[in-house]
Order: sequence, then C-alpha cells, then structure tokens
Amino acid sequence: MMEQILIRPVLTEKATASAEVANRYTFVVDKKANKLQIKKAVEELYKVNVEHVRTMIAPAKRIVRYTKAGVMEGRKPSLKKAVIEVRAGETIDIYANL
Repeated sequence: MMEQILIRPVLTEKATASAEVANRYTFVVDKKANKLQIKKAVEELYKVNVEHVRTMIAPAKRIVRYTKAGVMEGRKPSLKKAVIEVRAGETIDIYANL
C-alpha cells in the first residue's frame, strides 16, 4: 500500500537543500492520498517519526517545442507533492530506494 501512496522522491537542488538544513523531505504522492495516509506510509517505509506533512497540487502545464518537424505540443500532468518534516535527529536516506 505504501508503494501506491509514495510515488517517488523529488531530487531537486531546492528539495535537497531543504532536507539538509531543515530535515524536510519532498515526495510526489498519489493525488487521492490525504495527510494521514502519507504520514503512515513514510513512517512505515523509512522507520522515522513524522512531525508535519504539507501537501500541494502542482497544476498541469502545456508544453510547446519548436522543432525542425514543426511545432510539437503536449501536456505535463498535474501532480501532488508532500513535504515531510521528520523529528530532529532523524534522517531519511532517499537514495537507498532508487
């Protein structure tokens, strides 16, 4: 069940800096998952104590590329992100499960 809620960690410069400085880890999660389900999934998968869960929904975006073959149009899907703050002194090794 945890694999269905947590889709993947976000590995950007901003997310990595937040993990190092403030003990906050960002994950892409299922759109239907609520904060309690996300908290339970992270605690079971990574064996940490979760203090706070913040969620946000990034809207879908239209993508246009100008190529030799002409204008290519597409869409990026919308997704839900969760920022997980774990208890002080605990860490999540997000690179272990990649």
